[in-house]
Amino acid sequence: MVSGLFDPISLNGLTIRNRVVMAPMTRCRTSQPGNRPNAAMATYYAQRAGAGLIVSEATQVSPQGQGYSFTPGIHSEEQIAGWRLVTDAVHAAGGHIFLQLWHVGRMSHPSFHDGDLPVAPSAIQPDAQVWIVQDGIGAMVDCPMPRALATGEIPGVVDQFRRGAANAIAAGFDGIEIHGANGYLIDQFLRSTSNQRDDDYGGSIVKRVRLLCKVVEAVVAEIGAGRTGVRLSPFITARGMACPEIIPAILHAARKLDALDIAYIHLAEADWDDAPQVPDSFRHALRTAFRGRLIVAGRYDQVRAEAILKAGLADLVAFGRPFIANPDLPRRLACGMALADFDPATLFGGDERGYLDYPPAAGVSASASTALEICAGVCA
Repeated sequence: MVSGLFDPISLNGLTIRNRVVMAPMTRCRTSQPGNRPNAAMATYYAQRAGAGLIVSEATQVSPQGQGYSFTPGIHSEEQIAGWRLVTDAVHAAGGHIFLQLWHVGRMSHPSFHDGDLPVAPSAIQPDAQVWIVQDGIGAMVDCPMPRALATGEIPGVVDQFRRGAANAIAAGFDGIEIHGANGYLIDQFLRSTSNQRDDDYGGSIVKRVRLLCKVVEAVVAEIGAGRTGVRLSPFITARGMACPEIIPAILHAARKLDALDIAYIHLAEADWDDAPQVPDSFRHALRTAFRGRLIVAGRYDQVRAEAILKAGLADLVAFGRPFIANPDLPRRLACGMALADFDPATLFGGDERGYLDYPPAAGVSASASTALEICAGVCA
């Protein structure tokens, strides 16, 4: 029997009630000072707890890992306490939530580091900008030339992820997702275009994948493989990340992750209008390399989501932007309801407008989770 979008699934022992995943989305709504999660964030995530799994917005594992204003951390007691508000609210609403662990590397700015340069595998400036609030005004600013991490600093970066994972479990998360995608630090190490090191962490594919492996091994040892996922983005080319060897590097990484028996790989697909299509040959190769659960994300609608599940090339499908204005997205999809549009002006920073004030569809039970529960008496 082919499984559909609203069928339950096991995720290394965690029963997920449907296969709709809320993708990680930066919203920049923390309390200051200290980048602390707060009650508004708890409400925001609880409103979307109908997803089978929520993956939180990217969360820096240390002050060194920050690259945007008002993004949350998981390295202080105050941040742990703030995230506990979120996990308690999501669990009370019947949901499951993983915390995405993040180190941005060169995708940053000295204003976050007391004037020091951001760190990277190599001193190569990215063709990228980050969002910074100064004097109450947010703006995109160019990333500067970073400094290359010394070999002796890398174990400390690995430990930042380990401690972040431990803190996430202390905050009540069901697990964590390591952000190895979209041009951030781990992805920077994976690619020859951003990693031109000549030590044990650069050069060959095996060496470029080493940081990812070290991070995953440390996190698995700390919290267990069943609570650990990894996000990868082989077909992302923005920010100077077009690497001719990234596909074999990702498949090598997938085999390593398979041996560690982690919960899932989350594939972030290119999602701009003329983005390259992910070839089925890669999807089949990834299925061969990694036997665990696969999540896919990248402008999926319900038709495409059901098709890739039916083809057996994914186990869950993540939706990003549609979750912003449709907090009850799984119910709307199951009932064939029209989706609301979000306001781009309120995506980053600000107050409850464009954050907590998108209403659920009228007449739909807030506690419904399966297709039968969702549509009984509602979609007739």
